[in-house]
Amino acid sequence: MVPNASRRDDVIQIRASRETKALIQRAAELKQQKLSEFMLESARRSAEETILDRNLFHVGEEDFNRFVALLDNPPEVAPEVVARYRRKAPWA
Repeated sequence: MVPNASRRDDVIQIRASRETKALIQRAAELKQQKLSEFMLESARRSAEETILDRNLFHVGEEDFNRFVALLDNPPEVAPEVVARYRRKAPWA
């Protein structure tokens, strides 16, 4: 049986100042959401962005073109490297 991904059975607790809670509550009201829904959505979006920032990087056009050129025309592999990879491992 596959567990239901939308089932909410875990609790997250957080303490905040009165001012911070009021600010978040106001934003939730503007989006017509309950406070907990707004906070969970915001935290999830922030978590996804943080993870993507670690896995996705942006480069300028010049750097991108150099990168593609290296992929299209990789440098020659040194003979010493080829020999090392062809050697049998000592434990094999």
